[in-house]
Amino acid sequence: MSGSLERLVFTAYSDANFNTQVGKPFSAWINPASYKHDYAILYTDRQAPGAPGPSPEFNRVGPESVSFELVFDTTGVVPPPVPGTPLPSDGVAGLISQFRALFGTTNGSTHRPNYAKVSWAQLQFQGVLSQMNTVYSLFKPDGTPIRAKMSVTFLAFTSEVQLAKQANMASPDMTHLVTVVAGDTLPLLCHRIYGDSRYYISIAAYNGLSDFRRLRPGSQIVFPPLAGTAA
Repeated sequence: MSGSLERLVFTAYSDANFNTQVGKPFSAWINPASYKHDYAILYTDRQAPGAPGPSPEFNRVGPESVSFELVFDTTGVVPPPVPGTPLPSDGVAGLISQFRALFGTTNGSTHRPNYAKVSWAQLQFQGVLSQMNTVYSLFKPDGTPIRAKMSVTFLAFTSEVQLAKQANMASPDMTHLVTVVAGDTLPLLCHRIYGDSRYYISIAAYNGLSDFRRLRPGSQIVFPPLAGTAA
């Protein structure tokens, strides 16, 4: 393990299958101190009048979301994500506009905002931006903002095609052979097949992968039955 800093990265895609990337990935200037990952399971109350207790009946899996608080600082105290890059002359305004252009505005070709992949180590999340709030807290004498805190929330999104593929791969007692495409990561693939990204270390060892963070598009990875990953 190199111990190098791995930044939180947001990548925009114009299509629901996350194949066509838009622009360059956006890297956080400062990794968040924490993030919130929400799940919901919805039930229908079938309790009869006068019954002594509730009897909720499963309805459907509800919304899933992930939320971050991102800090932007162009005072010079925090180095840019790319070493050697000069600090922007417009402070944090351009960075926030760039983020909003990627995820919070309508794509002229698709007539809807872009889709987003959120990647940070074991966190691999596909979704759409649902909320973005920015508080500016430090300024140059001319009013240029040089420090801001931005709260963002992404809602999970899965296309119909991906749902069908996941349904076919849903059985953990079967072996799966997956061809890697651009943007795939081992934790994300483990989540698709097993429903849990934590198996990535076992799968990396099973396939003899020395660097699970950099999968080569076109390569194939074997995902054994779930019992076979326990070792």
